[in-house]
Amino acid sequence: MNKGKRKNPIKDRAIWVFGGFIGIFFLMGAVVLTKGFWISVIEGSYWREVSARQQSPSQPLKPMRGNIISSDGKLMASSLPEYKLFIDLGAGTKEKDSTLWADINEIATGLNKIFPDKSTQYFKQHLLKGRTSKQKRYYPLYPYRVSYLQYKEVRKLPVLSLSPNRGGVIAEPSNNRKKPFGSLAERTLGDLFPDQSLGAKNGLELTYDSLLRGVDGVMHYEQINRRRVEITDRKAIDGYDIVTTINVDVQDIAEKALMDKVKEIGAVSGVAMVMDVKTGEILANVNLLRNSQGNYTEANNIALSSLMEPGSTFKTASIMVALEDGYTTPDDVVDTGSGIMNMYGSQMRDWNYYKGGFGSITVTKGIEVSSNIVVSKIIDDHYKHNPQKFIDGLKRMGMGVPLNLGFQGEAKPVIRGPKEQYFAKTTLPWMSIGYGTQVPPVYILNFYNAIANNGTMMKPLFVKSVSKAGEIIEEFPPQVVIEKICSDKTISQIQTILERVVEHGLGKPAHSPHFRASGKTGTAQVSQGAAGYKSGGRQHLVSFCGYFPSESPQYTCLVSIVIDRGSPSGGLMAGAVFKNISERLYARRLRGKLEEAKDSTAIFTPQVLRGDLKETALVLQHIGVPSNSQTLLNIKGEVWGKPQWTPVHVTLQKEKQYAQNKVPNVHGMGAKDAVYLLKQAGLRVQISGVGRVTQQSITPGTMVQKGTIIKLTLNSL
Repeated sequence: MNKGKRKNPIKDRAIWVFGGFIGIFFLMGAVVLTKGFWISVIEGSYWREVSARQQSPSQPLKPMRGNIISSDGKLMASSLPEYKLFIDLGAGTKEKDSTLWADINEIATGLNKIFPDKSTQYFKQHLLKGRTSKQKRYYPLYPYRVSYLQYKEVRKLPVLSLSPNRGGVIAEPSNNRKKPFGSLAERTLGDLFPDQSLGAKNGLELTYDSLLRGVDGVMHYEQINRRRVEITDRKAIDGYDIVTTINVDVQDIAEKALMDKVKEIGAVSGVAMVMDVKTGEILANVNLLRNSQGNYTEANNIALSSLMEPGSTFKTASIMVALEDGYTTPDDVVDTGSGIMNMYGSQMRDWNYYKGGFGSITVTKGIEVSSNIVVSKIIDDHYKHNPQKFIDGLKRMGMGVPLNLGFQGEAKPVIRGPKEQYFAKTTLPWMSIGYGTQVPPVYILNFYNAIANNGTMMKPLFVKSVSKAGEIIEEFPPQVVIEKICSDKTISQIQTILERVVEHGLGKPAHSPHFRASGKTGTAQVSQGAAGYKSGGRQHLVSFCGYFPSESPQYTCLVSIVIDRGSPSGGLMAGAVFKNISERLYARRLRGKLEEAKDSTAIFTPQVLRGDLKETALVLQHIGVPSNSQTLLNIKGEVWGKPQWTPVHVTLQKEKQYAQNKVPNVHGMGAKDAVYLLKQAGLRVQISGVGRVTQQSITPGTMVQKGTIIKLTLNSL
């Protein structure tokens, strides 16, 4: 008898329960999928619109632009945060709105104290006008950018102290480029476009823009709990700092010396450059151009971008080619006749032809007195049948070879031979004395620096290193362009000749009784374009390029001035500026020991002015004067204060400085420190006298009105 399987009620029940759960899960899944489909597809546009209202589009987060720092560690260009202030007159609640208008008098008075260029009545009327304005959200609170300290003061005022969504204050930050030393080396440093999003315009700012500008970040705003919150998606990376070769003190010395002379003679423009002989570092680069008002500004980087016919400073290169090729010696005699010589139908004249000329003179004497005939006759006699050999000789010495310094607008020298242009018989003689060639001033400086450096030509260096947060990222070491521009014999001969130019020749105005200098003058008529050099062309280029001390050169200096009035003289005009610069630079090198100079009545501590105590501390430490210098040197940042001294010790006392928006107290300071502080505060400075500040036209502690002129009176110590 077959028996059927027995049913298991417990097992059957479990299967039904398990199946039920699976059914429920499938049902829930179906509901979720259906709802998701409904939200994303059917209602998708609605919810995307809601999300967009809560979250703003991504916006760039601007980095802080890197600093440009002088070789002596001073900030020459830096970015400081500034703010444009708006008020959202529709923000907050009715209670806030009523409070704003109830406190409008107090708010207007407070704004006037922070921004004294606008009256209390102005702010009151301005806010009342905004109440009826259609564009309430971004109504300007103040028309100009403000500093961080001013922004913080605004946030202390009634109602404006509330959070942005309640008080309505909107601050749009921007990085404003500041130059603490004003126009000093302005064209070398360069500028940014007014719209800083366009980046750098020229100078080092443009050359090193990829390093200075940093990398943009990304941010957006979200509405969270009725508050607009800034969300950073990717942090901005601040730019690198660059350390230039420019030395603030050397730049200041060169600028003052050149400025005094161009003002005195009413020059069209002027250039003064100082180069370190061994490294090629450009310690100063001054470029002054007369504007329509008769004032001098750094409008162009003339030293690098302007092509000029160098005139007689080029004669040094011409004679060096002939010396190197063995065609002449310093003692060879050349007959210059009566100062006028026929050169293929044109007259070559010496500057003293009206006195009967120089007669028969040596090559050395010819360079001393800058004889056109001596140089052109030697070059024409030996190279007229092969002028390309002369051109090749110039290029072997680096004259005319592009330096590729990396500046936008940098000009390339133009020295062409018969392979590149038509060469008339008169071309070579006139080229040998500096006409028919075009060279930027920096090339002349670099050539004479090679002579000072015993024949080794260095590349002009404008930047020493790249750093970040004080750490060196990359260094730019001195770079040799040509190991030897000529033989040691030729270098020795030309060095002797250039020293005689300053001792006995037309370069006497550059002579100093304190040390020996070497160099060459230059005076050239500036071509009038199609009119050439015909009479009536009034512009002349006067120049002097040389180095010092002659026996162990440390600095090479070029002075180049364009004039359109008076009698041109490379020695009396440019040479005098060279002397002024060289004597002040030489004085900086003096390191006498106090013990060797003292007697029984001597006071051994120098008189010290108020000002930058860290710089003072370094000097006192260097010359061995007892002081509390080490304590100050360990402090980070700038330290300003006053000294107290006895015959045996100097105590440097730190002083509390006024807030950034207050006029500093510069009484007792030297001109450099005083101008630095006042320009940092946003004031324009006018100086009369020399020595230390004894009067300032605006009382210390007064609220700064940016752009106001402050007059300083200085008296000798």
